[in-house]
Amino acid sequence: MNHIINVNIKLIGIFRELSKKNQFPMKLEEPAVVKKVIHKLTETFSPKFKQALIDPDLNDPRPNTLILVNGKEINVLDGLETKLNQDDEIAIIPVSHGG
Repeated sequence: MNHIINVNIKLIGIFRELSKKNQFPMKLEEPAVVKKVIHKLTETFSPKFKQALIDPDLNDPRPNTLILVNGKEINVLDGLETKLNQDDEIAIIPVSHGG
């Protein structure tokens, strides 16, 4: 039987505007990784949310987004494969690139 964990998603900036939420509880089956959170968010919210979150050329959220797990940037952890535990907090923060 798969174990279910609860995590809390914090949505900042454009992600908060597009989802109309700043906190979003999520249930995930273990093994739970950041990639599953991203996938679930893109299914839950509008196509505009997905466009803002996912880089279309790379099919990856990281060029557009800073993703923190309990305050640590996922690139210093295991990237999108970063394992999640019960009650972890995942912050999704938009990155604006200067032109």
